[in-house]
Amino acid sequence: MELTNKQRWWFTATLLVGTFTMSISQSSLSTAYPTFMKYFNLPASTVAWLTTGFMLVMSVVMPLSPWLMNNFKFKPLYLTLLAIFGVGTIIIIFAPNFPIMMIGRLMEAVSVGILFPSYQSIILEITPQEHRGAIMGTVGLVMGSALAVGPIISGVVLQVLNWQAIFGLFLVVLVVVFLLAARTIVSPREIKRTKFDFLSVFYSLGIIGLLYFINELKQLQTGNYINWIILTISLVLLVLFVTRQLSSKEPLLRLDILKITNFDLGVALTSLSYMSLITVTIIMPLYYQQVLGMTPLWSGLSLVPAAALLSWLNRRSGKMADRVGFKPTIMIGFGLFIAGWLLLLVTSNWHNVWIAIVGSMVVEAGNAFAMMPATTLGANSLTDDLIPHGSSIIATIRQIMGSTAVVIATVILGDGNFAGVFLTFMTLEIFAMVLVFIIKDKRHMVAK
Repeated sequence: MELTNKQRWWFTATLLVGTFTMSISQSSLSTAYPTFMKYFNLPASTVAWLTTGFMLVMSVVMPLSPWLMNNFKFKPLYLTLLAIFGVGTIIIIFAPNFPIMMIGRLMEAVSVGILFPSYQSIILEITPQEHRGAIMGTVGLVMGSALAVGPIISGVVLQVLNWQAIFGLFLVVLVVVFLLAARTIVSPREIKRTKFDFLSVFYSLGIIGLLYFINELKQLQTGNYINWIILTISLVLLVLFVTRQLSSKEPLLRLDILKITNFDLGVALTSLSYMSLITVTIIMPLYYQQVLGMTPLWSGLSLVPAAALLSWLNRRSGKMADRVGFKPTIMIGFGLFIAGWLLLLVTSNWHNVWIAIVGSMVVEAGNAFAMMPATTLGANSLTDDLIPHGSSIIATIRQIMGSTAVVIATVILGDGNFAGVFLTFMTLEIFAMVLVFIIKDKRHMVAK
C-alpha cells in the first residue's frame, strides 16, 4: 500500500507520540520508588518489581511481534495495544494495593513489548531505503529522549502532585493518541496468515528466566541453588527455542537471518550502543548524588543537557548515514562513546559537575551516531518481509543486553567504584569499534 508524503508523516508522527509516551513509562518509575515504598509500606526490593516485572514480560512478548503483524492488520493491532496500555494504566491509578498495581503494570508491559519491534518495522517498511537513516534517527530521538527524560518528568511531577499524577499524564496523552490513530493509522502490510506455534512460545519463556537470573546476579548468595536451577532450565528452553526456529518451516521468529551480512553486526552494535546509553542514565544520577552530594531533583535535571543533545543529534546523524554511509557514521558514534567514557574516567576524582555533565553528553552523543544507524544498517540488509523478524530480534537482544549492562555496572560500582564502571564500558566500546571495521558499507545491500 503506497502512502502519500502527508499520510506517511501523520502515520509516523502518531506512532512516535504513542511510543514516546509508552517509553517514558519504562524509565520514569525509578524516581518514584521511595514514594511507592512509603505509600504501600514495602521494601525497595519489592517495589523494584514494577520495573523488573515490566522488563521480563516485555522481553518475552517481543518475539510474538512478527506473527501478530503477519496475521492481523496493523491499525486494529495498534489500537488494541493502546487500549491494553490504557486499561493497565487505569488499574494502576486506582489500585488499592501493590499486587493490583502489578497487574496493571504487566498489562502495560505486554503492550510495550509488542509495540516496540512492531512500530519500528512498520516505519521501515513504509519508508524508502534512501530515507531510512533520517526517519530512524527520529525513532532514535524518541527512544533515547524517553529513556533520559522519564526520570526527570516523574521527579518534577512528584514535587507538586502525587504518584498517581504520573500515570494520569500517560493516560491523557494516550487518549489523544488513540483518537488521532483512529484517523491517521492505516494497515499497509498484506496479511500472511500462519499457524500459531504454542510450543515456541513456551520455549521462549526461557528469556524470562535468563533475565531474572541476570537481575538477581548482583545479590546472588553462595549456596543459593534456586537461581542456578532457574538459569539451567532457562538455557535449556532457549536452546530448544533456537533449534525449533531454525528447523521449522514457519518459525515464530526467523533466527536464520542472523547469518546475513551486516544484520548480525547491526544487532551487535545497536546492543552495545544501548548498553552505554542505559548505563549512563542510571550511573550518572548516582554519581551526582553520592559523589557530588546533589539532591535527586538536581541530579535528574543534570541529565537534561545530555538528553537534549541526544535529541538534537539523532535525526542529523540519520541524515548523515543516508548521505555518506553507515560505516563512517557508526564509527563516529563509537568514537564518541570511547571519548566520553575516557573523559569520565580521567576526571572521576575531580568532583566537578560540569565536566561530568560534558562527559555524559559525549556518551549520549555517541548513541545518536551509533544505535539507530546500526539498527537501520541491519534492516537494510533484509527484504521487507523479514524486517518484522529483524526488528523483533534486535529489540529482544537489546533488552537482554541492556539488563546485563545495568547488572555489570551495579556489581562493579559496589560502594562507589565509578572509575571501574567508566573503564569497563570504555573497554566495551573499544571492542565495538573493532566490529565497526567489519561492516560492509553497501548502504542499499538487500538480502536475496
